[in-house]
Amino acid sequence: MPIDLPSLIRNVPDFPQPGIQFKDITTLLSNGPAFRQVIQTLVARYADRKLDAIIGIESRGFILGAPLAYELQIGFVPVRKPGKLPAETYQVEYELEYGTNKLEIHRDALKAGARVLIIDDLLATGGTVIAASKLVEQVGGKVEELAFLVELSFLNGRERLTQYPIFSMIQY
Repeated sequence: MPIDLPSLIRNVPDFPQPGIQFKDITTLLSNGPAFRQVIQTLVARYADRKLDAIIGIESRGFILGAPLAYELQIGFVPVRKPGKLPAETYQVEYELEYGTNKLEIHRDALKAGARVLIIDDLLATGGTVIAASKLVEQVGGKVEELAFLVELSFLNGRERLTQYPIFSMIQY
């Protein structure tokens, strides 16, 4: 019987600032059978997609992306905050719901035409994943789909991402 995943996500009010209702997935991740269900759902969805790599966005995208890449027997490519990757990078600045940030990818992270899935824990306004998509395209990759554990539908991030197919497991 499937586990009710939304029941395992904790709401944290006023984090990281007043007025934000933070969806804390650590309570889901700490439940082994629930975490396994998440990864197996993703594996089933992407097993036949002929992907070349999984792109994980720092940091919770790593938690989902690495085991997915392992199960699919394909590469995992991290997209990180500035100064965390040791070789030459491309960088993109983007807007968050509550500020701005930057992301980087190694310039040699993908082969030209590589088919990739970008994964992160949460889709809010879409700024972070737009930045990651731009980075993938800068290094010559092709974004096949965007995947999220949680989507905050009321923030309309999906509307900013109409050029990409989107999969989200849980919607609020």
